[in-house]
Amino acid sequence: MNSQIIELLKAAYIAELQTVEDYLANSVWLDGAGARRVAESLDVYIAQELAHAKKIAIRLKELGVRSPDSFRKEAQRILPLHDETDPLIAVEGVLEAERDAIIRYEKLIEVCEGKDFTTQDLIIEILADEERHRKVFERFLNMLNEERKIKPLSP
Repeated sequence: MNSQIIELLKAAYIAELQTVEDYLANSVWLDGAGARRVAESLDVYIAQELAHAKKIAIRLKELGVRSPDSFRKEAQRILPLHDETDPLIAVEGVLEAERDAIIRYEKLIEVCEGKDFTTQDLIIEILADEERHRKVFERFLNMLNEERKIKPLSP
């Protein structure tokens, strides 16, 4: 098996688990009127991101490779939030994580081309989910930015 594919799968597994942790924390801690919709979306996506991690773990097992034992050592964190009432911070963090995931999966698809069609098909499926997540949070970002323009500045 191609060692580059294995390393990219391990990195994807680690990133998915970190995303689950970050989305969970943000879904619980975000508070306030504008934050509710963001938190509810994050709550839905926790299960999807966990499913991605599980699919990748299963694929690693099929390839005879153990999933990494610790995902903390390489993970990038979205948290902590500085203001639990400001969903913009969470949305920007989610967008960064989703964009990173998309880049990671596009690279993995490219590396798999002609070498590992099973992994490639799996990653194409996961990539589609990540692109949908990115679109949802881009809409949140636009909405939050528009709301900030409308709100009067307090002295």
